[in-house]
Amino acid sequence: MQNNKEDLLSIESKQAVSSYFGAMTFDHKAMRARLPKEVFQSLQETIKAGREITEEIAGVVAHGMKEWAMDNGATHYTHWFQPMTGSTAEKHDAFLSIDRDGTAIERFSGEQLIQGEPDASSFPSGGMRTTFEARGYTAWDPSSPAFLMKGGSGLTLCIPTVFISYNGEALDAKTPLLRSMNAVSKSAVRLLEVLGVTGVKRVKTFAGIEQEYFLVDKKYSAERPDLVMCGRTLLGALPPKGQQLEDHYFGAIPDRVLEFMQEVEHELYLLGIPAKTRHNEVAPHQFEIAPVFEEANISVDHNLLVMEVMRKVADKKGFALLMMEKPFAGINGSGKHNNWSIGTDTGINLLDPGDTPEENIQFLVFLVSVLKGVYKRADVLRMSIASIGNDHRLGANEAPPAVVTAFLGELLERVLDAIESGKIDLKTEKQVLNLGLSQVPVVNKDYTDRNRTSPFAFTGNKFEFRAVGSSQAASVPNMVLNTLMAEALDDMADAMLAKISAGKDRDTAILETLREEITATKNIRYQGDNYSDALQKAAEERGLPNLKNTPQALRTLESKDVQAMFIKYGVLSHEEIDSRLNIRLERYVKGVDIEARTLQLMLKTLVIPDVSEYQGDISSSYNNLASAAAEIGLADKALKSQAKHLKTLAENLSLLIDLTEELDGVAEKLETLDGEFAKADYCADVLLPFMVKVREVADRLELMVDRSRWQLPTYSEMLFEH
Repeated sequence: MQNNKEDLLSIESKQAVSSYFGAMTFDHKAMRARLPKEVFQSLQETIKAGREITEEIAGVVAHGMKEWAMDNGATHYTHWFQPMTGSTAEKHDAFLSIDRDGTAIERFSGEQLIQGEPDASSFPSGGMRTTFEARGYTAWDPSSPAFLMKGGSGLTLCIPTVFISYNGEALDAKTPLLRSMNAVSKSAVRLLEVLGVTGVKRVKTFAGIEQEYFLVDKKYSAERPDLVMCGRTLLGALPPKGQQLEDHYFGAIPDRVLEFMQEVEHELYLLGIPAKTRHNEVAPHQFEIAPVFEEANISVDHNLLVMEVMRKVADKKGFALLMMEKPFAGINGSGKHNNWSIGTDTGINLLDPGDTPEENIQFLVFLVSVLKGVYKRADVLRMSIASIGNDHRLGANEAPPAVVTAFLGELLERVLDAIESGKIDLKTEKQVLNLGLSQVPVVNKDYTDRNRTSPFAFTGNKFEFRAVGSSQAASVPNMVLNTLMAEALDDMADAMLAKISAGKDRDTAILETLREEITATKNIRYQGDNYSDALQKAAEERGLPNLKNTPQALRTLESKDVQAMFIKYGVLSHEEIDSRLNIRLERYVKGVDIEARTLQLMLKTLVIPDVSEYQGDISSSYNNLASAAAEIGLADKALKSQAKHLKTLAENLSLLIDLTEELDGVAEKLETLDGEFAKADYCADVLLPFMVKVREVADRLELMVDRSRWQLPTYSEMLFEH
């Protein structure tokens, strides 16, 4: 079996992807080969039903998993989990054990598979426990397959787990996601039964998470303290060319970047991650990778692995991978478009309109349920994607605004309007586009065009939540989507059952409820340009929340009604809600504080010294010129022009020095404020705007200083040199 290690570490690129896809995962194929038939079947049935794994089965699985991992060269295992830091965590333990007689042997028990105990003292808990209360537990999530991760010169067996405290509170992002998936399944099955659909035991939510990112040559990023410390540029003048010509989008992928993408995809395929699409994005040096749909929890796990693999490969290839939502001012930022859908265990996509959506009552009920949930909980959805980086991106010309609306497209709008008005005889049919060219086939036309400005758009058989930030784990937005959907489905079922109890037949009850909710949710439907001022006006008229920054959005978690929703569906307890609010506020404040300190460092040690040195050279040159003016016959006008240039340079430098000194005081005041919301509001309303004010002066000076004297790599170099 030793050859397997070499095969996994160096597979020929000429092989078909299907021949090695998932080779580094303990998937169905590996389980079937390593586990007794009855154990394999029992494990699959248990996973499918969402039941707890018995210790007896776990022991057999652990042995098979260990043998598979060791045969492929692994010496250690880790419980891989998602603490509330926005990333992943792991503690490696060796399979090696020493018997009493000193004999070395590899062991891995069912108990070790099911449960681990990492030190939880340094992970954020948001006040659920004190620092000295260090015990925390990881528990195996068998629904997400274990995998082998390359690192150093070997492989480590990674076991996806949840992370809980000594008292059972969720200390991670995955536990609430799994709870929300159970909640929406229960509510959806109930509503289907009201609709007369039987035989469905479980309803699943699915996600396809597109990942946007920037690549910058590592030699440049290493010389930018802001990129190293903050992930985004705090200074930088725009180059003459940005994305005005729109020539980068879907353009030919540069060879060096393509080589990076190919290696990333190869590593992802080994991990069983179905990367499907790669392309240039709108901004220079911006790219995207998109996967195939998977169950939401697995999709979230895989997206975290995508980010980790890209970081490793980028470093190997001499790139810095930038995941921050707005790494460069003035050009497009990066999102993580979260394509979300819901389907039954019998294989039915509940958001598939079929050929005649006006006759598909099941589709219409679930479509309107989504609208109901998004309308009622738009503020919660906005909260789910609030962050420092996203605050810089949301509302810019490439991203959805802070206002959450839903887009359905012309045909579905007509269908809902017809039902609302009682004109249920509307007929639709599949449309095609005939280009009149004999060599070009007829093209099927979708029911809806794409609205790239909408934060929540229906795209054929799913919704695309476009406002998710590129750097964040997708666990929270998917957890929120599932929970608000569970609530909306229950509300729909309750309304239908109430009408049936009042004596109405089921079809009438369903249609009346549908018509009422179409009317009730009309305000969330917006078909126009979400980047326009018209949307801002419409939001005010319709009463839609417009939460422009993270502190405003996070206040949603203080709402008793919002807390009641999470508690009712068993997704988050009161203590877990408070902890998440505290953690996110703290991370926001600390993140802005780090940015302010980094800006101070750059101004004092790089920008001001560079400009001062250049000013000295210009002053000497001017003085020498003035002394020789009469002798060389230089006109006063020419001398005055150079004096004016020197004056402008000196005035801007003086202003920058004054603003830098003022920034010191503005940043220090943050430490004197009491309460995390007071600090967060100060960051959003005072500190960040002042940093922008300082930046404007520094960026003006960059365009006046000799490039050889400006130490910071420029936007032109970072964005246009491959």
